[in-house]
Amino acid sequence: MVEVWEDVFVNVNNVRLHCVVQGEGELVVLLHGFPEFWYSWRRQIPVLAKYFKVVAPDMRGYNLSDKPNGVENYRINLLVDDVVGIIKSFGEKKAVIVGHDWGGIVAWALAIT
Repeated sequence: MVEVWEDVFVNVNNVRLHCVVQGEGELVVLLHGFPEFWYSWRRQIPVLAKYFKVVAPDMRGYNLSDKPNGVENYRINLLVDDVVGIIKSFGEKKAVIVGHDWGGIVAWALAIT
């Protein structure tokens, strides 16, 4: 299987976030766990991209995304706002959110807001 994804940087919520993007269609955002980054989704991205536009960000503090200083910059509301910003940056109002480990906590917090 050929894995062709695009590296994109989006500016949201006062941070620059690295995202890997592949596919077309309904938006699916994959949120990684700790201490991972987008690459943990490398096997799922091409499969999902056959049917969806898949975005796998490096959440703030990880890999190629900004790493703001101070624990106050990693509060759950800011992480949720980052995901909302990612969705909007791809021209959408909603998305399917998939989270693993820490990403699952962020996905859950987003779902109840």
